[in-house]
Amino acid sequence: MNTTIIAGPCVIENYELLDIVAQELVRLNDKYNIDIIFKASFDKANRTSINSFRGPGLEKGLQMLQDIKSKYALRLLTDIHETYQANPVGEVVDVIQIPAFLCRQTDLLVAAAKTGKIVNIKKAQFLSGTDMQFPVQKVRESGNNNVWLTERGNMYGYNNLVVDFRNIADMKKYTDTVIMDCTHSVQRPGAAGGKTGGNREFVPAMALAAKAFGATGYFFEVHPEPECALSDGPNMLYLKDLEKTIIPLL
Repeated sequence: MNTTIIAGPCVIENYELLDIVAQELVRLNDKYNIDIIFKASFDKANRTSINSFRGPGLEKGLQMLQDIKSKYALRLLTDIHETYQANPVGEVVDVIQIPAFLCRQTDLLVAAAKTGKIVNIKKAQFLSGTDMQFPVQKVRESGNNNVWLTERGNMYGYNNLVVDFRNIADMKKYTDTVIMDCTHSVQRPGAAGGKTGGNREFVPAMALAAKAFGATGYFFEVHPEPECALSDGPNMLYLKDLEKTIIPLL
């Protein structure tokens, strides 16, 4: 099975950012003969503070993603938070992602499933790997067998996450594609005074540990200047570091 790599900025900030990241992903695709999936969110509906930047919204965000797809022929992934978003998103992207906090939301899973697109379900911070058999079942019983699962850590007390890598092996019982979210797993949720903190220096080790436990794919949020990012900066990987991070995973 080919290794799945998902990469891109946390949120759509502007078209220039998408263009810079897309160019690097195309370069890596050509150099290593892989198929990196471009990821960016049109709306971050679960930000810590109501004053945090959320993105351009559904209509404008999808147009920007479509422009990237048309220009660079990259496959796309984005997440949805509401059932009404599923159909328009499914017309543009190749993979619809269900956020971790929403992975038990039946109507959202069913709406995503009915688009016929790949549905990537992120494991909630409060669930085990074996618990994820039920979200998978909801998608499959809605007529869609194209379902992936993603590990992103579990809450460990307050403002911290820990990864139990056994979850990867457990989730592979339910789907062949299990992704390790290497950047969200090093978050410090809500730990930066109304924002989420993080420790990006642990990202490469998270990826290698996941590989040892049988992960078939890896998710990296990347940015040319994470310290200036409008969302998830402390845990995002520098775009220039993506190449050396993925080489041992291929």
